Amino acid sequence: MSKVNIDKDILEKGFRNLVTAKAMTEIYEENFKLVSKYVHATSRGHEVIQTAVGLQMLPQDYMFPYYRDDSMLLAIGMTPYELMLQVLAKKDDPFSAGRTYYSHPSLKDIDKPKIPHQSSATGMQAIPATGVAMGFWYKETLLNSDDEMLKQVQHDSDAVVVCSLGDASVTEGEIAEAFQMAALKQLPILYLVQDNGWDISANEAETRAQNAAEYAAGFHGLEAISIDGTDFEESYRTIQEVIQKIRTERRPFLVHAKVPLLNHHTSGVRMEFYRDDLEEARSRDPYPKMLKLMTENGFSEKALKNIEATVEKEVKASLEKALKAEDPKPEDLFTHDFAPTPITKEAGERAPKGGEKVVMVDCALFAIEELMAKHPECLLYGQDVGGRLGGVFREAATLAQKFGDNRVFNTPIQEAFIVGSTVGMSAVGLKPIVEVQFADYIWPGLNQLFTEVSRSCYLSNGKWPVSMILRVPIGAYGSGGPYHSSSVESVVTNIRGLKIAYPSNGADLKGLLKAAYYDPNPVVIFEHKGLYWSKVKGTKGATSIEPAEDYVLPFGKAWVLQEIWPQEEDETLSIITYGMGVHWAYNASRELEMTDRIEIVDLRTLHPLDYETVFNSVKKCGKCLVVTEEPSENGFSRGLQGRIQEECFQQLDAPVMLIGSENMPAIPLNSVLEETMIPSVEKVKEKIRQILDY
Repeated sequence: MSKVNIDKDILEKGFRNLVTAKAMTEIYEENFKLVSKYVHATSRGHEVIQTAVGLQMLPQDYMFPYYRDDSMLLAIGMTPYELMLQVLAKKDDPFSAGRTYYSHPSLKDIDKPKIPHQSSATGMQAIPATGVAMGFWYKETLLNSDDEMLKQVQHDSDAVVVCSLGDASVTEGEIAEAFQMAALKQLPILYLVQDNGWDISANEAETRAQNAAEYAAGFHGLEAISIDGTDFEESYRTIQEVIQKIRTERRPFLVHAKVPLLNHHTSGVRMEFYRDDLEEARSRDPYPKMLKLMTENGFSEKALKNIEATVEKEVKASLEKALKAEDPKPEDLFTHDFAPTPITKEAGERAPKGGEKVVMVDCALFAIEELMAKHPECLLYGQDVGGRLGGVFREAATLAQKFGDNRVFNTPIQEAFIVGSTVGMSAVGLKPIVEVQFADYIWPGLNQLFTEVSRSCYLSNGKWPVSMILRVPIGAYGSGGPYHSSSVESVVTNIRGLKIAYPSNGADLKGLLKAAYYDPNPVVIFEHKGLYWSKVKGTKGATSIEPAEDYVLPFGKAWVLQEIWPQEEDETLSIITYGMGVHWAYNASRELEMTDRIEIVDLRTLHPLDYETVFNSVKKCGKCLVVTEEPSENGFSRGLQGRIQEECFQQLDAPVMLIGSENMPAIPLNSVLEETMIPSVEKVKEKIRQILDY
């Protein structure tokens, strides 16, 4: 890197920041029993490189610090007191209101870089951070468009993203997904890798075939630089030049900074338990190096001691004040699980006069087309959704041609990136609609869905809800076999912080998609492949007159699609179901000629779930059958069955029963075996007879 003069003001800020972070580490150690009620890690040994980065961030930039980055947070303007509120999990912790660990920031201050929430899971922040950079790329593409509507998207064209990582985290597979996309699309992001040679007790020789810079060299278009992260001049100048290049050239860099770890891995994992390199690490302490640099640049020993004394006094006072600060109250547990949605009532025309019936997949296609035409911030990406194919189910057909390859585009086969990048896209004001090609392939994306997407609103204390839609084709259809047929709703419904839809017909799908778009929270929409074109016998009911553009259907509103009246003399039954189960139940009741004795409730959304409608139906009918396509044991529907039994016990004339798929590891390819595995109209009819005869 070329020589760039560092003025004395920057040197003083750098020194003050280093000694502040160092003093905080020391006071935490001196008061170990007080401050170690909750786990924390500090930046001791990493202070110089973190300070060099933090001092150069601007308010329009985005940062993703990791859990050892308190020096970086101090450098952007956070105070020791604010960080101490977090180490003690106090109510006024500015990041999470006492919900998450020390140095796990989420910040949306107007005068500081923006910091979306990220978890402790090592390296997981790389995908959301790269999602922010991809959001910048997308916005810059729109600004260069000839379309006047698209030019309305707001963006600071020199904003950059900094993603901070430990060298051990670079072995994670999801890091490769992030690097791949940054290199492929030339995204404006700096991956700062702080390499202290350790994981926890495993060291670099045991776990890494190469360092981060050597690894990054395999990603063509990602420029990597190695530096001494304890040298302030080298660190500051390198970061300055790299950030300037990112601001102007809009391409990714990786800076690999070698540093020592001079404090414990965390307060709970003490360095003396396992470290055999402490003397060598202390020989690379950045503090004496910084002292030497300061004196070489005209700062007197007295001036430096005065700075340190002032800092130590402030740090001590901050801890004393933070210890007295208020803890959260019990009721504070129950806030910000979701951001408020404006869609609370069904509205618009569900079945316009003169409208034609369309298949379910087209209802979704038309809904997205209408949204993209109206909202420049709306975009669609995933595997094979681009112009050549338009989705393996043709669910995105014509969209790329109508809206361009930058608004509807293919991704690599990277389910983790597809899901996790929405955190960053949403953070910069975009509304991504993404797809996992089959429910069977959602598993690589679950880490991001659970760890980053679902918890962002809650753990950022409401600052960073993730506004995204994840479409998931699901269910058994046409001998799809073990890797294209699975039902996964029980796993996904156990992830708190997601809204989940599972519609049974096209009108519901369109209305729910529209509601999901205007909802500021993450939404998963399960779309049964067997209902897409109503080719399966008995599923014509999935076709709908296409609802009007203004039609919205709120989450948490079940539909009594076959309603009966209370009856004293005849046995009556409430069937609670969703998705394909609606059609099995509907056809079974007709073939049994029991439409006047069987009420059918279509849940439509699995979270929030309309318990009121469910319980009212069950209490009226006296008997209940839950119908699901999932295996019958240990699932979402078993949980619902138990809840119904508990809430409606006094009105029940029989145990609540359930029918689902057989409890085998996978759905076989052979059609006979597939039919044996999953429910059917005949199987539901038999279960209805059984419960009515009970």
